[in-house]
Amino acid sequence: MTTASYSTSHDTADLSALDADILAFIQSEEPDPATFDALALRLFAHQFEANPAYQRYCRSRKATPDRLRHWSEIPAVPLTAFKRLTLTTVPEKDAAAVFMTSGSTDPASRGRNHHRHLALYDASLLRAFRDQFLPEQSGLADDTAAGRDRMRIVVLNAPRGQAPHSSIAHFFSTLVEHRGTPDSLHLVSEDGLDVDAALKAFAHAQETGEPLAVLGTSFSFVHLLDAMADADRTFQLPARSRVLDTGGFKGKSREVTAEDLRQAFRGRLGVPEDHCANYYGMTEISTQYYDRTPLGTGPADRAHATPATDSDASTAATTAPAGDEAPGERAKIVPHWARLVVVDPLTRTPVPHGEPGLLLHLDLANASSCLAVLSDDIGWAVGSDPTARAHTSPGLGTADVVLRGRAAGAEARGCSLALDEVLSANRAPAVPPSRP
Repeated sequence: MTTASYSTSHDTADLSALDADILAFIQSEEPDPATFDALALRLFAHQFEANPAYQRYCRSRKATPDRLRHWSEIPAVPLTAFKRLTLTTVPEKDAAAVFMTSGSTDPASRGRNHHRHLALYDASLLRAFRDQFLPEQSGLADDTAAGRDRMRIVVLNAPRGQAPHSSIAHFFSTLVEHRGTPDSLHLVSEDGLDVDAALKAFAHAQETGEPLAVLGTSFSFVHLLDAMADADRTFQLPARSRVLDTGGFKGKSREVTAEDLRQAFRGRLGVPEDHCANYYGMTEISTQYYDRTPLGTGPADRAHATPATDSDASTAATTAPAGDEAPGERAKIVPHWARLVVVDPLTRTPVPHGEPGLLLHLDLANASSCLAVLSDDIGWAVGSDPTARAHTSPGLGTADVVLRGRAAGAEARGCSLALDEVLSANRAPAVPPSRP
């Protein structure tokens, strides 16, 4: 087995410089796609050296740092590999956090994502939240130093302290700490959802005119909305109030469409649908993808609104989408520090623009495990970033993606084949460690 080294001063200095460069890129207002490519290759080189299980898989595919020339060549590990292997560049005892997937009470059967620190994770979540959900340009305030860029946040989820291995709990707690007012609330405890406290918070906002941000998992909102319907309670939350939900209904007793949820938010809370958003994320990566709404102000939104040049129009004509958003569907925005490629489930090569396939993520914020992760979600591209087009092949670096759901049938078999390749590489005889 290849043994990773974490302690030499040279490695530490190089790693600190890489962290700083990724952080600066996440925070950049005018990101250069070429910089993404360079950072992705540097991060891959680090993960190849320090993540033994990942290195064995990459070697089996003859993908080594000296051979790769573009981020699209970086091997992606399937989501399920995080349940079967320890995919980390840092020993678990040294990790600042270990986030685990839900769905099982047995830790050994849960996917785990180790984080050497949370600086990049938090920078990613705060930047996306600012750009796509609560931008400083929203009119809430224009004086960050005075703390008036904050908003009262009500969270339908347990705080971080009650769920230390939950990435969602960390996500919401971080937002409360950095963007919430002191009277922000978490309304889920060991006793469940405190519906009465939620109704009091809504009534207070309605009476005072103070905007409110309500955040939670999709299923928590279903419980709240059911309770409000049973009690025949409705509110008209103040202008600039927001609603953010996440997660799906896998393993739940019922499912509700995203469109139905937004209509319920409007009907029960008085929040217009263009102020309601869903984000797509997962434990195994460190970036969230928000609905495209009129609230967005980030680089991806500016690129989306930029008129196409003649050459752009020519390219678009040859890659016109075969699919688009259906009524009620919303595309997800891919932030500039990530890439999302739609690939064929069996070949794992990019499909033509607009055709469905598995979603392959490349995430610079996912620095302590694997930046390239193949999910078991199906979707298709509905827009491409004109700033990235000159630096990528057709079908790569999409700005917007529509989600269809989980892989099934042949698509699911493609996920299984990908997992078999990773596991086979880690059952093979050990290869000598790479040399500088």
